[in-house]
Amino acid sequence: MKKILKIFLTAITVLTITNCDNGFEELNQDPNSALQLDPGPKLTNTLLRTAGDRFENWRGNLIYSSTMIQHMSATGGVWAGDKYLYNAQWSGAWFERGYGDMVKAVEDLLSQLQTNADGEFSEEMVSIVRILRVFIYHKITDLYGDVPYSEAGKGFISGIFRPKYDPQSEIYADMLNELAEATAGLGTGASQLGSADILYQGSQEKWKRFGYSLMLRLGLRLIKVDPAASQQWAQRAIDGGVMQSNDDIAYIEHTLVDGLNRNGNGQVFSADGDSRLSDTFVNILNGDPRLTIYGSLPEDTGETDADGNAILRTEAERMDPTMQRGLPNGLNADGLLALTGETNDQAYTEANRLIITGEDAPYFFQTYAEVEFMLAEAALRWGIAGGDPATHYNNGVTAAMKFLELYGENAIISDSDIANYLTTNPYNPAIGLEQINTQYWVCTFLNDIESYANWRRTGFPVLTPVNFPGNESNGQIPRRLRYFEREQTANPQNYQEAITRQGPDQFTTRIWWDVE
Repeated sequence: MKKILKIFLTAITVLTITNCDNGFEELNQDPNSALQLDPGPKLTNTLLRTAGDRFENWRGNLIYSSTMIQHMSATGGVWAGDKYLYNAQWSGAWFERGYGDMVKAVEDLLSQLQTNADGEFSEEMVSIVRILRVFIYHKITDLYGDVPYSEAGKGFISGIFRPKYDPQSEIYADMLNELAEATAGLGTGASQLGSADILYQGSQEKWKRFGYSLMLRLGLRLIKVDPAASQQWAQRAIDGGVMQSNDDIAYIEHTLVDGLNRNGNGQVFSADGDSRLSDTFVNILNGDPRLTIYGSLPEDTGETDADGNAILRTEAERMDPTMQRGLPNGLNADGLLALTGETNDQAYTEANRLIITGEDAPYFFQTYAEVEFMLAEAALRWGIAGGDPATHYNNGVTAAMKFLELYGENAIISDSDIANYLTTNPYNPAIGLEQINTQYWVCTFLNDIESYANWRRTGFPVLTPVNFPGNESNGQIPRRLRYFEREQTANPQNYQEAITRQGPDQFTTRIWWDVE
């Protein structure tokens, strides 16, 4: 990883130097423009941007998605998501940074690879970037609905500074087609991108599996709006070859080196101590060996001794599974007092700061566990994927517990604990969809934009909305986030066309694939 970061730093240095061109070889050349960088470091940069930093993860992934989906909760601070309150910057953050950082970077890289005159860049390099491009856009469109797509990121490339908003139906059709073509362009050898590929270290085969696994995710998104197409795309993804084990997980390894590669969620937890785990999440994890990997009590009890010193918990006390308590969603401090008679939220479980909240923690794009749960659903719905949902369900639970070891040795769950859990919580076909998608919800904790999308798709787990005073959604869990507010003045015509077509720019407006 240090070698990868060194490559990245070198790229930034080259960019700085080339911007200071004083050779005056061509008077017509823009002295402020950089020569094209090697695509390797640009891919590293794009992957890091795709994982996101503190700004967008705090707002789009945690403040809104994690609390609306009842993984997290909070009584104070800026955490307005589980109260369904509107904050313009919070709601628009993933749109703002998605286009400003992620889209701009991936469109620039793809343009460079596709327009090279000398043919020095191979088809597999283009295919990898096309898959990454789909991953970036699908998170944006799943949060907001109709968004800039066909003309997005083209300011420098094509002089398009006010891109149109494409209908989500067209975006999805194109993203699935992109995945079909990109996966077909990949083989089994090593990519020219090599170690600059910090997702898969240049493995074409793993990128191909990721592409088909992403196709399976997007195909299942269509289940409410076009069930036949949903099945067709799921079958195509399965036939192509999805992830086969935890070795195929798409994730970014973060480090603390130089502050350039820190986990965006981890940066949030470093800056903010207000959040707690939702009681919905803790209750579902009761008896689950993941409970004290995902959650622990705060070190500070919130109480003081006779001398006024803070009373602290030991590590064993913080990790005691019998002491974990989830905080109900939709409460401020007054609400907590009225409901429980308590004023101290330090008695409630938070994300485990001993294991999962580090700035050097991995950031997951998609896991093998998610894929197994989707295969279980495909088997249950259509009899495909081997036709045995129970096997895929068990594989998914096992993978979901095993991959946590990527957080370190304190997150290892034994085979016997996994077997005991599956014996106690066996797959039940009568409630199969609920079981499968509740487990999907559990294993996508901290990847909450995905949790939120899959909950809207399936309705599982069954969540009880809150009705906080002054909420923006009539006491219902929002169906989307509102656009970046600056679009109303920076791109007014296209913004207005989008809301005329899709519906009002409100939390309650459903996006295309989320029909009632």
